[in-house]
Amino acid sequence: MTVPLDKLKWMHEMMAKSRYYEDQMAEVYLEGKTPVFNIGAGTVPGEMHLATGQEPAAVICAHLTKDDTVTSPHRPHHHAIAKGVDLNRMTAEIFGKETGLSKGKGGHMHLFDPNVKFSCSGIVGAGIPQAAGAALAAKMKGQDWVAVAFLGEGAANSGAFHETLNMAALWKLPLILVVEDNAYGISVPKTASTAIESNDQRAAAYGIEGVIVKDNDPIEMYKVSEAAVKRARNGEGPTIIEIETFRYQGHFQGDPELYREKGEVSSLRERDPILRVRKLMIDEYGVDESEVEEIETKVKAEVDAAYSFARESELPKPEAALADMFN
Repeated sequence: MTVPLDKLKWMHEMMAKSRYYEDQMAEVYLEGKTPVFNIGAGTVPGEMHLATGQEPAAVICAHLTKDDTVTSPHRPHHHAIAKGVDLNRMTAEIFGKETGLSKGKGGHMHLFDPNVKFSCSGIVGAGIPQAAGAALAAKMKGQDWVAVAFLGEGAANSGAFHETLNMAALWKLPLILVVEDNAYGISVPKTASTAIESNDQRAAAYGIEGVIVKDNDPIEMYKVSEAAVKRARNGEGPTIIEIETFRYQGHFQGDPELYREKGEVSSLRERDPILRVRKLMIDEYGVDESEVEEIETKVKAEVDAAYSFARESELPKPEAALADMFN
């Protein structure tokens, strides 16, 4: 199957926007913080978990609509961007500003945009049962809506993963679990925490479909997720998709990454998925390089505007925050 050019352009735009967004956040997050574990409120409060390198996982959103639900864990920015979350309000939320999605109360790990049915739980595995609830609602309402839960490979060892899959398989819910295997659960390698090679193998225990996408391949992710979404809409039940993806950054900003092997990230960057899609567009689809550069310039302008919006927005007034809590 050949990916339609308009979808390929969308993939490139989404991944380029996500990458630039994370690269900018990596710098902004350090503002006003001490160098040891980034202690201090600074411009952006709280912890920060970036998804640089994991952009292909969000390619499944090419097959989703506003009526489909997406839940995300603590590394959510690429998912939110792909699902169409308002970039200005998302950035303001991360900055803790009044103009944020939740008026600055949720922050980076608790993004919520009901306009596109996107939520971020922040807690490992917590978004899985939430997505199943949305899938159950779709089935009860007789709608062809799909629910997608993103999770790290470590969350596949949690009770929420298995309990949810058992019910979703039993009821044939339109649920898709996208497991982002970035090789580490915080600092623990997957080989030291998980008894099987890949989590798609767990699908057999529940009588559902399970597929794996190797080498962080966005084109294969497009194909696999298209089939999974079609199965879900047709009432054929859940799917587990595990994508072998790569985290270029530490678990959190300030992570000393002592668990990394020397040269590991440099080796991963040689197979960068954004460069692969870019090359494919030019070499095989005949897209002029100037058009590709135009897309990249556009997304950078959108991201820069979002950061400016967040910086210029006001912090919530304490009395307003208290009033919201009791109203």
